[in-house]
Amino acid sequence: MTRAGRARRLAAAAAYGGGGLTVLGASLYGLLAGEAKLAERAILGHFAEPPDANGRYGDGPGEPVAFVVLGDSTACGLGVADPDETPAALVASGVSAVAERPVRLTNVAVSGAVSRDLHEQCDRALAAVPAPDLALILIGANDVTHRVKPAASVRHLDRTVRRLREAGAEVVVGTCPDLGTIEPIAQPLRWLARRWSRQLAAAQTIAVVEAGARTVALADLLGRAFAGNPKEMFSLDRFHPSARGYADAAAAILPSACAALGLWPEAETLPDVRRGEGVLPVYLAAAEAAEEPGAEVAGTQVAGRERGPRGRWATLMRREKNAQPVPDS
Repeated sequence: MTRAGRARRLAAAAAYGGGGLTVLGASLYGLLAGEAKLAERAILGHFAEPPDANGRYGDGPGEPVAFVVLGDSTACGLGVADPDETPAALVASGVSAVAERPVRLTNVAVSGAVSRDLHEQCDRALAAVPAPDLALILIGANDVTHRVKPAASVRHLDRTVRRLREAGAEVVVGTCPDLGTIEPIAQPLRWLARRWSRQLAAAQTIAVVEAGARTVALADLLGRAFAGNPKEMFSLDRFHPSARGYADAAAAILPSACAALGLWPEAETLPDVRRGEGVLPVYLAAAEAAEEPGAEVAGTQVAGRERGPRGRWATLMRREKNAQPVPDS
């Protein structure tokens, strides 16, 4: 089967609730959930709670960029002790450097959250920041370990993205990470966890792009690095990222955050076919992104139309391969 054929099957299974998360049996879910609970117990012995990274980042003239973060323990930065090492703080600092403006970070993420918890987080975010400029959502791992079907998971994500967009925010979603890289999980469950993670990531991308936002694929990007160097990339619980792991995640997210805010150079806004980038129907772009390290998927138009015969048009990009833009002097 061609790669396009595999992509089509993967995206269709994720979008319509079929495939790995629904047909492989409750016993395998129980094993994966058990591994997650062991990791939770382990991390409580090292980190009582994630560091508080809320506040102002960077300098410069003008009003601060209003930046809100929602999601789970990864969005919180659980696994590091220094607030500046959390992914939210790293992205905030990076956006400030590129924009030459300060950034005001409001992080409402909660460790252990699943996608249905985003509604309450969104309430708190918009109560604190009624008109955010930028929103980042990192969610998905707990949906896999808690047996949430992709169709239900992405429904909650879709509603949250639409609320944030209605409030005026540009929204970036880091899709489900690769649970197959977690050391305590043994084969064949590790392979299945990777499959489930990628199916959810593809489904998330379809929903997010349809809602007018963009995604960054974290699974394969972090999967290779984490699998190759787990002692450096994972924190002490062997489940959550270390400072190095979060830095790699933030480096993948930052270019898309800057592009969403219109801070990326015009020359970098078009896909480069030499890197496998291009314009595709969103379901194909979503599935391709699940296997492309750091790939960004965002909605686009073809001949002035957002939709074609096979659905919503989307652009597949790999911005993290490009150099960070240098602010004008």
